[in-house]
Amino acid sequence: MIDTGDTAFMLLASALVLLMTPGLALFYGGLARGKNAGSTIMYSFATIGIVGVVWVLWGYTLAFGTDIGGFIGNFEFFGLNGVSASEGAKPDDTITHQTFMIFQGMFAIITPALITGAFAERMKFSAFAIFTVLWVTIVYTPVAHWVWAEGGWLLDLGALDFAGGTVVHINSGIAALAAAIIIGPRLGLGRQSMEPHNIPLIVLGAGLLWFGWFGFNAGSALTAGGDAVNAFVVTNTAAAAGILGWVAMSWIFGKKPSVVGAASGAVAGLVAITPAAGFVGPMPSIVIGVLAGVFCYGAILLLVKLKVDDALSVWGVHGIGGTWGALATGLFVGIGFSGLADGVSRGEQILYQLIAIGATWAWSFGVTAVILVAIKFTIGLRTSDDAEEAGLDISEHGEPAYRL
Repeated sequence: MIDTGDTAFMLLASALVLLMTPGLALFYGGLARGKNAGSTIMYSFATIGIVGVVWVLWGYTLAFGTDIGGFIGNFEFFGLNGVSASEGAKPDDTITHQTFMIFQGMFAIITPALITGAFAERMKFSAFAIFTVLWVTIVYTPVAHWVWAEGGWLLDLGALDFAGGTVVHINSGIAALAAAIIIGPRLGLGRQSMEPHNIPLIVLGAGLLWFGWFGFNAGSALTAGGDAVNAFVVTNTAAAAGILGWVAMSWIFGKKPSVVGAASGAVAGLVAITPAAGFVGPMPSIVIGVLAGVFCYGAILLLVKLKVDDALSVWGVHGIGGTWGALATGLFVGIGFSGLADGVSRGEQILYQLIAIGATWAWSFGVTAVILVAIKFTIGLRTSDDAEEAGLDISEHGEPAYRL
């Protein structure tokens, strides 16, 4: 049953999803201050190395191994044992087992990289490395199993998540909120300028994210057919609409149409359409994208008022954008594409989406907090005040991002 066309399509989609993490590195690097640009980029790039190995050793099997109680997989695929490069996981699969594994691995890589925007400019690299291993193992793999693996309790319930609204975006966004609260604000917050240092870098990073997102969402169809085409179209449409929503908000409240806002709005639209990309048509994707720009902009203003230092606005964009997208999936499923499952009313589907949202919020925040507190009281989370003042590029890595 292996189809070479589907396999080629999925390998390309996997490469596009991998590109998103270097794109994120540039996006976050531009949003940071110049003295922390290199260290912020390093968080994302190092995540590729850390998770790329963890996923092969035990991450994949915990997420997609034979179900244990609807909660997590077993260790049958440890070290990719039995994961074939030439045969499918099931007899009717059109892509090989390793193709599916590496596609999912790219999702696992970018998810903890997203969290790093919350603690940028102040977390020790050693603490980050330990946190990443623990978070992917204890937080990410169970949620991926719940939502996407055979036997996962949210999948069996009927919750819909086409490409990662709960698994990737709510999961990372809520973890980011926990990190921002526990690690605390950057030195000088409210007294020193914390403005982004490089707008062209931000726009370049956002463009690479947008490009890679076609692999993220269209690839989640797992076949080169109509589902992939629809996901591609609504992904682009929602991103475009997200720009309009965010720029409108920045124009109204900030009196100027922000360039950084346009880039952030595109990402917000992409986040929100992700869980719905296989279930809605182009018209709902416009509504989802515009409102993502509006809601995410408002969420960032809320955290500023609450004095929670989510440095690069991960909770506002991914936590709230992912939550809106998961809810919107229930609101708009079947409008313009696909449809509700047999015997499921729209009200029931919305309830399933709310359960998935609530479970992911609770799991991600609670377990992430435990991991961070454990690291805080062992090796410590933050750099010293002097190291933070000097900038992490020099104090943590000995390499300035720029030699002018």
